Amino acid sequence: MANSRVRRPYKGVFPVVPTIFDGDGRLDLEGQKRAVDFMIDAGSHGLCILANFSEQFVLTDAERDLVLDTVLSHVAGRVPVIVTTTHFASHICAERSRRAQEAGAAMVMVMPPYHGATVRVGEAAIYEFYRTVSGTISIPIMIQDAPVAGTPMSAAFLARMARELENVCYFKIEVPQTAAKLRELIALGGEAIEGPWDGEEAITLMADLDAGATGAMTGGGYPDGIRQIIDPYVAGRRDEAAAAYERWLPLINYENRQCGLAACKALMKEGGVIRHETVRLPLRVALPHARR
Repeated sequence: MANSRVRRPYKGVFPVVPTIFDGDGRLDLEGQKRAVDFMIDAGSHGLCILANFSEQFVLTDAERDLVLDTVLSHVAGRVPVIVTTTHFASHICAERSRRAQEAGAAMVMVMPPYHGATVRVGEAAIYEFYRTVSGTISIPIMIQDAPVAGTPMSAAFLARMARELENVCYFKIEVPQTAAKLRELIALGGEAIEGPWDGEEAITLMADLDAGATGAMTGGGYPDGIRQIIDPYVAGRRDEAAAAYERWLPLINYENRQCGLAACKALMKEGGVIRHETVRLPLRVALPHARR
């Protein structure tokens, strides 16, 4: 597989690619390719596949592998691709990460081990989990610090892993008070924090950019809109970035608070990018009142 020509550190807009299904809920690989092309043409600096917003939790292992190979082959190095390899078991996560690297992934994104509402592990086990994954690959690891894991990880603990574990250097922070945590992480981790990133569909993007975020992992329906915020901000035109953020915030809010992962597919279908906005049951497509 071709590796991206973009060099580290990775910065900018890296939206999550939706997994495209046909009307019967089967993988639509041609639609998948069209979605990827749209997102690249719309200005994405890179992409992320098999994330929660990609419905990774409804895919079989064989389907995961098929999406991985299809997307990385089709992208063919045009932009860096992050592959989510989260799994509770250390050795399975490590194997998924190794396979992603061999397929051409630029980075893997991994949540801390969790299962359901109650099964968690402590910091020592989390550290060993990431140490195992880091020792298996040579590409960067992004730790996804998200509420869905229900696993509190302090900025001090994240900074320690960045300093001590070779490939742990990117962090997608999407917990309450993200900006404050980003500031603390950057202060504690220094140069070991190669990529402090924003998430949560960019709902707090301006505050997070002010805190030092260098990347944003958003939904995939409008990377061109997120570029209208990030590009002027990076160029030092904060007022222009803030005005663009205000323009796009209603749509960001609908994705983040109203429609969730169904929003991207609804937008792509309306725009003629994909034929079906199917999400796998028991998930539901965006409701009519939200689509208006």
